[in-house]
Amino acid sequence: MARHTFALAVALWFAVLGALAFAIRPPIPASVLTIYMALVTLGIGVYVAANEERWRAFLAPICAVLDGRAPRPIRWAVLFASPMLVGWGAWWWTAPSWDAPYEPRVVHPEPPASFVSHGRRVEIAGLVNPLRTADTATLAQRVAEGREIYYRNCFYCHGDALAGDGHFAGAFSPLPANFRDVGTIAMLQESYVYWRIATGGPGLPKGGAPWQSAMPVWQSMLSEDEIWKVVLYIYEGSNSTPRTWDDGAGHAKH
Repeated sequence: MARHTFALAVALWFAVLGALAFAIRPPIPASVLTIYMALVTLGIGVYVAANEERWRAFLAPICAVLDGRAPRPIRWAVLFASPMLVGWGAWWWTAPSWDAPYEPRVVHPEPPASFVSHGRRVEIAGLVNPLRTADTATLAQRVAEGREIYYRNCFYCHGDALAGDGHFAGAFSPLPANFRDVGTIAMLQESYVYWRIATGGPGLPKGGAPWQSAMPVWQSMLSEDEIWKVVLYIYEGSNSTPRTWDDGAGHAKH
């Protein structure tokens, strides 16, 4: 066994690599696989070096190749394989990737302190929907009007069921917002949603770009009341309750 220490160590290293890379599903991330193999290499090295006889047996084939005592085919194989391995490693690390560059995206970027809406500057802090009222009949009428405005302008991207799966949604990356997701409008005040609709993608803050938003500047096409009505509808249609400036908590209706 001691005479074959080098072959056994190499075989064990490749056996562990094969098991981790191909036998485990789902596949291990490359960064984690690198860490595991570094630990395996260290473990094998410590085991081999812990015994003087094993260590000499491990070095014997390497010294034989370097001293010219190994068979000629083995020496020629090492002579050609070494630079090819180095060249392949250099190419693998430096070759360009066909993948698109990673761009971090903040789903809900921080809004500005104020913004321009329909020719006047609006402070976003404390801004509330002026059309939300305790009168159920009046509120229902405004929600219905907001539904009509939504289906005339918004559902092509955000979908018939407000799930971000409209006819044009597949043309955008990332997809339009899914209002039924509890991580979207249920986390926001109506003032935030109004700001996003009114100013669209061009109104997003410059810091932290790219934001990747195809939202048009709707204030150039819809009146202030129309935007507020759409805000009413998307909360009602998505079965969500907006956060308020008082309690700061929003939730999905049950």
